[in-house]
Amino acid sequence: MKPSLFRRDFTLVVIGQIISLFGNAILRFALPLHLLRQTGSAALLGAVGAAAIIPAVLCSPIGGVVADRVNKRNIMVALDFSTAGLVLAFTLLLGQVSLVPLMVAFLMLLYGIAGAYQPAVQASIPLLVVPERLTSANAVINMVNTLSGLLGPVIGGVLYGAFGIRPILWVSVGCFALSAAMELFIRIPHRPREAGSALSALGQDLRESWRFIRWQKPVFLSVVLVLALFNLVLSAALIVGIPVAVVQVLNMSDSRLGLTQGAMGLGGLFGGLLAACLGERLGLRRGSALLLAAALTAAGMGAALLPGVPPLAGWLTVTAMSFAIMVASTLLVVLLSAAAQRQTPPELLGKVMAFIMAVSNCASPLGQTVYGVLFEGCPAWAVLFGAAGAAAATAVYSRRVFRALEAASLEA
Repeated sequence: MKPSLFRRDFTLVVIGQIISLFGNAILRFALPLHLLRQTGSAALLGAVGAAAIIPAVLCSPIGGVVADRVNKRNIMVALDFSTAGLVLAFTLLLGQVSLVPLMVAFLMLLYGIAGAYQPAVQASIPLLVVPERLTSANAVINMVNTLSGLLGPVIGGVLYGAFGIRPILWVSVGCFALSAAMELFIRIPHRPREAGSALSALGQDLRESWRFIRWQKPVFLSVVLVLALFNLVLSAALIVGIPVAVVQVLNMSDSRLGLTQGAMGLGGLFGGLLAACLGERLGLRRGSALLLAAALTAAGMGAALLPGVPPLAGWLTVTAMSFAIMVASTLLVVLLSAAAQRQTPPELLGKVMAFIMAVSNCASPLGQTVYGVLFEGCPAWAVLFGAAGAAAATAVYSRRVFRALEAASLEA
């Protein structure tokens, strides 16, 4: 009989993640919507989103280094308290200074903190569950992420449509403060490492991480390339394109945009449940099929925006495709996270996971900037069809990469 998954400390991590990620989800829904409503510019939406992601990419490797050297519980507590203070400051400044510079600065700080936060969570999972429960534990964490993504946009859409941005900001402050307070009670095993200067430690740890990936697990580099390409050609298109499609092309309300993005959360929740049920039967060879399925859903969104399609039917189709793409994406994330965790020594896990996240996300700022311009100057359906075609080509290319990753996993 397998040991229980939901032991005390892992359960506290899950609860803390539910609260913290819900606060993050309503912010990530409401702030871009507020910017789009106030300016009406898809290009500005893409540019601001791109600027916000850059700190996340830069802070993720640093967060991985810190996660391997500092108690992971302390990292989560400090960053959640810091985020609560940041949102409070933004709330007080809103309306007092120019919106666009304030939004850029706030989102860059928010995403930077999130980039440093997630490696600590990822690196704590193998320390809190037994190896045979690793896939299920990753599935639970992803389900929490997507459950927050389900509730955040739905509640955020209702609140924003009825009361504007400020109630959402106050709810977020409470979420981050409560999450930090709960995380104080988590016990995560920690082995102190030799002290030294921060820059020296960072350089040493990054070199160690790079040597491991370059010489012992070169297949990780191929996986990162596939993910970066997919983020460039598809993820960036959806981040910019879904709000533009629902709000500007289909002329739907804020609450309906919330329902569409909530459907993405529901799809992620379903994908997490499916991954937890499948467990080890979710083979790595299925990775390319999951990428191809995501590409087909983007094509479905493009078809929903063709001239002559009734707005309600178009919205329902975009919402259904949003659900489907998150099912595929969540299955893929669980699959790759468990594979990387199995093949990486515990002392390198934070850095390696951070490297994978940072490099695979580095193409997203460029993609969001380009797609912002494209959605402003071209029909939305044409942009989505083009993104789907590029994503499908990436999925076909990825077949040999996933076969190589599966072979490496069997050798580990």
